[in-house]
Amino acid sequence: MALIQVREAGPAVQVHLSAEDARRLAASEIVEVRPGPTGGMWIVRAGNKVGAARIGEVELHIEPKVPVARLLFLVGYARNPKGWRNENVALTDEKGLVPALAAALWRQTDRALRPGLLQGYQVIDETSPILRGRLRETAQLSRRAGLALPLEIRHDEYTVDIPENRILATAVDRMLAVPGIGAESRRMLRHLAGRFVGVVRLRAGLPAPMWRPSRLNDRLVVALRLAELVLAGASVEAGRGGVVSNAFLLDMWRVYEDFLSVALREAIEPVDGGTVSFQAHQHLDEARQLDLRPDILWRDASGGVGAVVDAKYKADAARGDAYQMLAYCIAYQLSRGHLVYVSGDHPPVRHLVRNAGIEIVCHALDLEAAPVDLLAQVRVLSETIIDSKAASTVALR
Repeated sequence: MALIQVREAGPAVQVHLSAEDARRLAASEIVEVRPGPTGGMWIVRAGNKVGAARIGEVELHIEPKVPVARLLFLVGYARNPKGWRNENVALTDEKGLVPALAAALWRQTDRALRPGLLQGYQVIDETSPILRGRLRETAQLSRRAGLALPLEIRHDEYTVDIPENRILATAVDRMLAVPGIGAESRRMLRHLAGRFVGVVRLRAGLPAPMWRPSRLNDRLVVALRLAELVLAGASVEAGRGGVVSNAFLLDMWRVYEDFLSVALREAIEPVDGGTVSFQAHQHLDEARQLDLRPDILWRDASGGVGAVVDAKYKADAARGDAYQMLAYCIAYQLSRGHLVYVSGDHPPVRHLVRNAGIEIVCHALDLEAAPVDLLAQVRVLSETIIDSKAASTVALR
C-alpha cells in the first residue's frame, strides 16, 4: 500500500507508483497526477479537497490549510448556525483532520451512550396474522381482497431503531472504512459499532433522517452533529472512472461557500429584514439561454434586490470572477457587486467598470481567526453590504 501525504493547494510531491495506481488516482480526480522525471515516478499535487481516501493500492491523506478545529467550525456552523457555535467539541492532540475527527466522534458517541441506547416510538407498517394497533384498510383491500388473513397493520413500537441511533451507527461504520484513523480510534469505533444492535444503518447516497434536539435526546446532540459531518464527507462508493474509493473528503470551496452564505443570512435578515437566498436562478439574456446563479442574493423587505454576493475560495480566476459579477449586476440592475475572498489570497480592492457605472468590491475573510472573530468579520461585511444598498440600485436601460 503506497502512502501519499500532501497539503491542500500545497507543493507537489514525487511518489513511486505503478502505472495502474497512477491511472486510478488520476481518474478519481481527487488530486492532480502527472508523469515524473523518471520512469515509475509520478508528481502528485492536491487541489482544494481535504481528508483521506483509499484508491486501489494507494492511501491518500490531504491536510487542510486552515486548522482542523476551524474547519470543523466552518462545516458545523453552515449546517446548524444556532447550535454549533455553542457546542464544545473538544478535539484531541491527534494530528490531521481525519484522525482528529475520528477521535472526537468516538469520544462524544461513547459519552452519549453511557446511559444506554436511546429508545423511542416508531410507526411500523407490517403484515401480521394477528391484529396489533390498527388495520390499514386501504392496504388490506388492495393486497388481501377477500382474505381474512394475513392483516396489513400499523402500530407503534418502542425501539432503539430511531433516527438518532441510525445516524450515529452509520457514521461510526463509515468512519471505520476511512483510512488514516489512529489505532485507539479504530478499536473504540469497532466497540461502539457493536453496541448498535437492532439499529438499521442508512443506505449510501440517501439523506440522513430528520431529527430535532429535545429534552430526550439532549445527551446525543454533540455526537449527532459530529456524525452528520462524517456522513456529509464520508463515502464508500465508485468514484469517477469506476475507481472504488473509501474516503472522507471535503471540498473546501464548498465548505467556504456554505459557511459564508449561512453566516451572511444570519447577519442580514434579523437586522434589515428581507430574505437571503442561495444559488438564485436568473438569466442574462432575453432569450433565457445564459444562466446566472449567484451564491448569495439579498432581497430587502420590499422584495427588491439589495445585493448580490459571490464566495471565492481561490483567486486564481480573479479576472473571470469580476466579469461574472459584472453580469450579475447587469441582470439584477445593481451598481455594486461583492466578491468575498479568503484573506491572503486576494487583497481588498474596488474595481470601477468603465462606461457602466458599476463597482465590483472585493472583500477578504480571515478563516484562521477564532470563531467569534470570524463571525464578527461577517457582521462587518453584512453592514457594508446593507449600507451600500442605497447607492447600489440603478435603472439600467
